[in-house]
Amino acid sequence: MKKVMLIGDSIRKGYDKYVKMALEGSAEVAYPKENCRFTPYVLRNLHTWLADTGFGEDTDCLHWNAGLWDCLVLFQDGNQIPIEMYEHFLHRICKRIGLLFPKAKVIFATSTPVDTEGYPNPARAVRYNRDIEAYNAVAVKVVTQYGFAVNDLYSLLKDAPKSYHSDRTHYYTKEATKAITEQVVRSIQSCVDAEAKELDYDALFDQPNSVLGI
Repeated sequence: MKKVMLIGDSIRKGYDKYVKMALEGSAEVAYPKENCRFTPYVLRNLHTWLADTGFGEDTDCLHWNAGLWDCLVLFQDGNQIPIEMYEHFLHRICKRIGLLFPKAKVIFATSTPVDTEGYPNPARAVRYNRDIEAYNAVAVKVVTQYGFAVNDLYSLLKDAPKSYHSDRTHYYTKEATKAITEQVVRSIQSCVDAEAKELDYDALFDQPNSVLGI
């Protein structure tokens, strides 16, 4: 059975269990219980998450992302991780992935767009889509140098209706979860031979646009 690992922030926490359901019986899917946060946090904890899942050098596919925490602006004093440092950490993560996942096909997922107008107090905390686009562009430039594939979740959701949002940042609604999960599964299938089940999202969600509790 194929081994697939998912690494990422709270966007990942909205689709990880559904990807696991879809690939059940065809691939073993594992992921950290925690939010994987910033690029420096990913670099620091990647080996720990790998050990915690029980996966190793036989991992077949790694699907990962980082960026929304990095580009966050608090108190209007700039991005938490400046974009040049984001690039620096991406290079280090890519090299660490090569060390820890030597046989894995690797997919990087771009950060998803936000509803900037939905942030209640932008003077305190806000994300801007212009920043997300800039960070995504840097990420794509870096990861493709290492031969990683790209799953463009930003483009998937760029023109999605506001009803797809469960809040200003997340997509825990039924419609968005279905769209994201199916694209993540397709991206994994493009790298490894894994058969996917069709999920009944109406049954998984109590009502239209119900918010996934995690």
